[in-house]
Amino acid sequence: MLYPVPAVMVSCARAGERPNIITVAWAGTVCSDPAMVSISVRPSRYSHGILCETGEFVINLVTRELAYGADYCGVASGRDVDKFQKLKLTPLPAKHIAAPGIAESPVNIECRVKERIPLGSHDMFLAEVLGVTIEDSYLNEKNKFELNNAGLVSYSHGEYFVLGERIGKFGYSVEKKRSAKRKRK
Repeated sequence: MLYPVPAVMVSCARAGERPNIITVAWAGTVCSDPAMVSISVRPSRYSHGILCETGEFVINLVTRELAYGADYCGVASGRDVDKFQKLKLTPLPAKHIAAPGIAESPVNIECRVKERIPLGSHDMFLAEVLGVTIEDSYLNEKNKFELNNAGLVSYSHGEYFVLGERIGKFGYSVEKKRSAKRKRK
């Protein structure tokens, strides 16, 4: 019942085989130092075996333009179809691992599994972030990353949503308000 959650496309690959993409809605940051994330995958999924064997994956953030592909990668099996080819997605060579990212994604997070935790219906993969690639077009004139302009997608109870209206920023509840009154000399 903790919705919405990010919808991400996780790419993985075995040596000598075509890379695969699985859509994951149970993904998140679990530590900032060292940077670590988690994803949860059903053992019955084709990608689960790849993740267990290689211990590597890339989390690719999903935009409005990638939403159709994310849905497809969540229902079609990599056992049966080359998802990169079917969706005309471009494998992006990673810098730290063998699995490729997705070039059309604004953010690619390269990960190495530290621990697999069987939980029941899903196994959770705790992973260290080894590298992050971002699309330059989301850097503003001051080189600040403007990810909120990417049209990121979230998932809630079987439906996809584009993130929308900003209602605050971290720490705004305790910021000092500037006085409208000026001091008189």
